Amino acid sequence: MRAPTTNTAALPPQQTGTEERAAPTPSPEGRARADWWIWAMAGALFFAYMALSLRIHERLLSRSFDLGIFVQVVRSYASGHLPVSEVKGPDFPVLGDHFSPILALLAPLYWLWPSVKVLLVAQAALVAGSVLPLAFWARRTLGSAAAAVIGTCYGLSWGIASGVSSDFHEWAFALPLLTLSLTALGAGRLRAAAYWALPLLLVKEDLGLTVAAIGLVIAWRGGRGGRRLGLLTAAAGVAGTGLALLVLASFHPGGFDGYLVSHNPGGGAGGSGGALVGETQGGVLELLHQLTLGLITPQEKVTTLVLILAPTLFLAARSPLVLIALPSVLWRLASNYPPHWGTGYHYSLLVMPVVFVAFVDALQRRGASGRSLYRYLAGSAAVTLLLLPHYPLWQLTQPETWVKDPRIAVAHSVMDEIPDDATVQASHYLVPHLADRTSVSLYGWGDSRPHPEWIMVDTQVQPHLRWPMSVFQEQISLDEARARGYHTVDDRDGFVLLSRTG
Repeated sequence: MRAPTTNTAALPPQQTGTEERAAPTPSPEGRARADWWIWAMAGALFFAYMALSLRIHERLLSRSFDLGIFVQVVRSYASGHLPVSEVKGPDFPVLGDHFSPILALLAPLYWLWPSVKVLLVAQAALVAGSVLPLAFWARRTLGSAAAAVIGTCYGLSWGIASGVSSDFHEWAFALPLLTLSLTALGAGRLRAAAYWALPLLLVKEDLGLTVAAIGLVIAWRGGRGGRRLGLLTAAAGVAGTGLALLVLASFHPGGFDGYLVSHNPGGGAGGSGGALVGETQGGVLELLHQLTLGLITPQEKVTTLVLILAPTLFLAARSPLVLIALPSVLWRLASNYPPHWGTGYHYSLLVMPVVFVAFVDALQRRGASGRSLYRYLAGSAAVTLLLLPHYPLWQLTQPETWVKDPRIAVAHSVMDEIPDDATVQASHYLVPHLADRTSVSLYGWGDSRPHPEWIMVDTQVQPHLRWPMSVFQEQISLDEARARGYHTVDDRDGFVLLSRTG
């Protein structure tokens, strides 16, 4: 009887004992024929993300925190100087808020199209681009059907939808880098995994911990040959975060202590929120609670954990790659800022690539094929479809998303009366529409530049969107402004424009 043979090329690196393995290389013609639909899938998702974010912006639903801040950052880089944001405060140095020099890459695009919309289009492209390495790897390891389902489920996942709908964030740059790194790691290409991970240090200061986690998994999975590479990568991640914190401390007006306490714009308006460090009010006992029982209470945190893994039928938890999500998950669960705990805003954006790459890795390690594989794929698709109506991508199917509100034309007509480069204070949802041509800050925000040349307020904004002032506070503030010499230039459909010039 002939002895059974083992196809070692299909086994993960820790089973073959090799550090890297090479996949068969098809001809360029064959690769193009096999890959066109993956590019088409990414293209369709790009247009969906772009349509959603642009439509939110056009409906006056994008926010000062954070879109207004980021367009001021990119505008600064495009002007050839270090980034400042009037929304954060008069000439506030943004490198004292977050270390994200990678945003300078958007400056050339801003030269070509000096509009806040360039950030939203760029984010859609970056997020959609992260589908490509995931789908390509899934096709190589599990087949075309798996690549189609997993790529689509990732692209339509609730974490991606919530992130794309929440204005713009620097984390958009992390998604393609993270997916390229993790798929290389899953394929046993350890050096590529490390090289793709290192640029994450330029995205945001806390991503050094994610780089460190990638390094530790490289050391674990790579055997003797990968241990040194993994430990060096982990050390680079920790050092990168440390150096970024030194940069933040040197740029922040209040030093490092000021950095620690300056991340909560308040009101649950979708800002970056309060951190664990420096904001714990109950001393050591409260800190101990946050790092133990507080990680799973209140129940909202458990719900978020379940929803993170649910699209992968919890199989992602069986792959060591899922450990790379720990830094992104733990700081949220330990935070004392409630928006960090839930599924809204952009806070789950970084964990989606990790769990879906871990899903592919788990299916590969289990040797799933045939009916077994199709059952997993069907389950993942079913969970994704069940969650889809509850998250923002579903807005694209709703008629009210496409209805033109006459007030929007009025708002732009009133804003057009404000000259370029003027100093302005404006309502929360008007700031992004002025940030690409004026020096605008948030009306009613204590750190805003005092005595601007212009004030524009939407007095009819819906109550659940009103921030940072109540209706009563806003009216008192407008009356006080008129008493200080501001005069009414325009007042239409609830949009009030005041000026102290002319």
